[in-house]
Amino acid sequence: MQELTWQSVIPRFSNVEQQINNYAALVSMPPCALQPRLKNSIQRLMNNSSSSRLLLVTAPDIHDYYSLIKNIVANFLPHKNIPVLLCENFDETTLFGGVYSNPADVTTSRIVEGLVHQANGGVLLISLTVMISQPNLWIRLKHVLATHSLAWKRMKQEFYCELPKPNEISLRIIVIGDRSLMSDFETEEPELHRISIYTEYEQDVFLTIENVDTYLSILKGFQTYYGVKPLTANAVKRIMQEGVRFTEDQDRMPLCPLWIKSLMQEANYQSQHDEISAYDVEMAISQKYFRESYLPLRAVDYIHKGQVFIDTKGEHIGQVNGLTVVERLGHPIAYGEPTRISCVVHFGDGDISDVERKVDLAGNIHAKGMMIMQAFVNAALNLFEPLPYSASIVFEQSYCEVDGDSASLAELCAFVSALAQQPINQSIAITGAVDQFGRVQAVGGINEKIEGFYYICENRGLSGDQGIILPKTNLNALCLNHNVANAIKEKNFYLWAIEHVEEAFPLITGLRFSDTKETKQRQANVNKLANKKQKEQETILGKIADRIDAFHHGEQRHTSLMYKLRNWLAH
Repeated sequence: MQELTWQSVIPRFSNVEQQINNYAALVSMPPCALQPRLKNSIQRLMNNSSSSRLLLVTAPDIHDYYSLIKNIVANFLPHKNIPVLLCENFDETTLFGGVYSNPADVTTSRIVEGLVHQANGGVLLISLTVMISQPNLWIRLKHVLATHSLAWKRMKQEFYCELPKPNEISLRIIVIGDRSLMSDFETEEPELHRISIYTEYEQDVFLTIENVDTYLSILKGFQTYYGVKPLTANAVKRIMQEGVRFTEDQDRMPLCPLWIKSLMQEANYQSQHDEISAYDVEMAISQKYFRESYLPLRAVDYIHKGQVFIDTKGEHIGQVNGLTVVERLGHPIAYGEPTRISCVVHFGDGDISDVERKVDLAGNIHAKGMMIMQAFVNAALNLFEPLPYSASIVFEQSYCEVDGDSASLAELCAFVSALAQQPINQSIAITGAVDQFGRVQAVGGINEKIEGFYYICENRGLSGDQGIILPKTNLNALCLNHNVANAIKEKNFYLWAIEHVEEAFPLITGLRFSDTKETKQRQANVNKLANKKQKEQETILGKIADRIDAFHHGEQRHTSLMYKLRNWLAH
C-alpha cells in the first residue's frame, strides 16, 4: 500500500522542464510530424506502384480532420498541380455530374462535371457518413475504382439526349469515418475492406525525451494555425497537465485538433495581454466547467440535502462508499459521484444476488465483476462445502443502468463486512476492479471519481480522516485539481493506492484480512503509515470462520424463529 503525496497527483513534467521552457524558440510543425502510420499509409497510396487506390482512415468525420489529412496528402504529391479535393457533403450530382438535355434541340446537351471528374488524376477525400447514407453512390464509385471509367447519366430522364462516351478516370480515394462506421463498412464490403489500405489519425502520443520537442512544435503549429496569441512556457505546461486528464495517462499527450483548438481559443479569449499565460489557461478550464456544471452540482446538492444518503463519517456493517462516473446523454462532460453500496447476508446456499442485474439495471461487465468477486471470496474461505449464507448486493438509490467492473472492490468489501459482521469506516470511499486472485486492477474516470467524493467531504467539512482507496495501477492517470492537491498537502484528505484486496481491509475495518505471512506484512505497512503499533488481533477471515462454525454447530439454528416453530410443532 502507498499513501500518495500531493506532488504525485499533479503531473510535473520535470524530465522535460527544459524543453518546455524553450517553447518560444521552437519552430512550428504540422500534426503529421507525430502521425507516422498515417504518413506511411498516404505515401503508399500515392505511390504509382501501389495496387490499392483506396485508403480508409479512422478519424472523426469533422472538417478539421479533413483539412489536416489534405495537408498531409499535399506533402506527398509528385507535382503541385495534382488535384486534392474534399468531399464532405455531396449527392449524386455533385459527385458524378451529369448531362442536361435541351428540350428545344435534342441534338445538343450540357455536360456538368462532378467532383470525380475534377479530382481525375488526383485524390478525393470522402465522408464515410454521407457515403453510407447513400449506398447507391458507393456502388457507382466502387465501379469507377474497378474499371477506371465513369459513364454519364441524364439528369432528367424524361428528356432524351445523346450521352458522351464514358470518361477515363484515374482516382485515389481516402474515406474518412469513425470506428463504428468503419465497422459497418467492413460488414458491407468485407473483400474491399481487406484489400484497402487502413490507418488511423492517432488521438494521442506517448511522450518521450526524444519526441517532446516535436510535440511542443506541433502545439506551436496549432497556435499559429488557429491564430491565437503566443503561449508562455507555463501556459504550455498547464495545457499538457489538462491533456493528461484527456488521455488518462501521464505519459501520453493529446493530438486531437478539436480538443487543442477548443482549449487554446478559450484561453485566447481569457487573455488580456499579448501572451497566453498559465492563469489564462486555468481560467479557460474553470469557466468551461462553470458553464457545464449544472448537472454535477445538482447531484451534489441532492446529497447535501439528504435526498441521497452518503455517509462521510461513522461506521456501518455491510455498507461502503463506492465511486462512479456519470455520463448523461446530451451532456458534454462525465462527472464523478459517490454511491452507497450495501450488502445484507442471510442463511442460504452461498449465492450472491446482484439486485441491479436482476432488475435489468446492470450490464454484462458489471455481472462479470460480481462473479469474479464471488470467486475470490470462495477461494479465500477455502470451504469444502457451500457457504451457509446468501447475500444481496445493491447500489442504493440508483435509478439508471450501471455497468463496468470498477465497483467490484467496493462490493467485495461490503460483502465481506456483512459476512464477518465487521463495520466499515464511512469516511473512506473505494474504487477498483478485482481479479479472481484478489489483485486490484485499474479503472476509468479516476480523476472525476476522486474529485466527486472530495467535494462531498469538503462541503460537510474535512475531518482529516477522509480519503479514497484506489488501484496502484491508476497512479499514472492522476491529474487532480489544485483544491484536492492542497487538501492532501495539508493532511486533510488522503489517497491510498493498493495492489491487493487484503490491503484495503486494515484501512476500512481496522482488521487484517487473514493470518498469512503476506497479510501480516501488509498490516504492518498500514500500521506504519498510520503510526500504529503492530498487535495481535482477530482477522476478517477468522470472524467469518467463527460465524460459519457457529452455524454448523447449531448455535444459530437454536435461536432462529424457524427452529422454535418446528420444535413447538413437534411437541
